[in-house]
Amino acid sequence: MEKTVRESCAEQVQVLTQANINGYNRLFGGQLMEWIDVVAAVVARRHSGKNVTTAVVDTLSFNAPAYPNDTVIVCGHITHTGRTSMEVCVKSYVENLDGTRKLINTAYLVMVALDNNEKPTEVPQLKIETEEEAAEWQAAEKRSALRKQRRTENF
Repeated sequence: MEKTVRESCAEQVQVLTQANINGYNRLFGGQLMEWIDVVAAVVARRHSGKNVTTAVVDTLSFNAPAYPNDTVIVCGHITHTGRTSMEVCVKSYVENLDGTRKLINTAYLVMVALDNNEKPTEVPQLKIETEEEAAEWQAAEKRSALRKQRRTENF
């Protein structure tokens, strides 16, 4: 069975309040990380039809701040599938009142599908439909190889 990228996309919208702000009057990084993890989990659950767990936060880059009363949009989509794992790209934006968006964060997470006994279980393969999706798949293959290399170097 295959699923498309479009079938599992997810988006979360937040308006920043004082509860989300750190001592420098900016969005608390840990709060954004929580939202990213939730969006990645929703994407992976939609793709796999299973419960999932976060296996790896591969890349998390903070490009720009967000401030009180900003609208933050967190968008996720599948970039790659393995036998039981899925790589999810999550991009976070500040959306201005005119609807324009500024990228503030990019993250790549590896999620693993779980069966009823909380053991890894197979996921549907990803059906690539566009050149952009094919390029993301190729980049994900490179990230996967680097992750495997880092694991073997650490043991």
